[in-house]
Amino acid sequence: QVQLVESGGGSVQAGGSLRLSCVASGLTYASYCMGWFRQAPGKEREGVAVIDKGGTTMYANSVKGRFTISKDNANQETLYLQMNRLKPEDTAMYYCAAGQRFGGYCSDPVAYYDMDYWGKGTLVTISS
Repeated sequence: QVQLVESGGGSVQAGGSLRLSCVASGLTYASYCMGWFRQAPGKEREGVAVIDKGGTTMYANSVKGRFTISKDNANQETLYLQMNRLKPEDTAMYYCAAGQRFGGYCSDPVAYYDMDYWGKGTLVTISS
């Protein structure tokens, strides 16, 4: 059974940083497109950053240069999202997701319906 568990959300002021983590069980990151999505109240879920089985990354234009996605396959399957220079518009529930629809590669642009497994989310709130 696949489980994705996010952590690291919280409340910070604009300009601050947070690092989200996602620990997986029941799958190996090396075989999946892994990603972070977010959903703000009243808005659709959007892709923030993804990393494929080869380590290639893609980012939403709104977070390029501020967010960095990475993964650690060595010991425990952990996905990270380092978020710097946070803005109030980054406020959302952030979800970790895994997809194997494209054999471990990520579609461009990535869409939530391309992902097979989801975590329950971690809330990020940025105050101005």
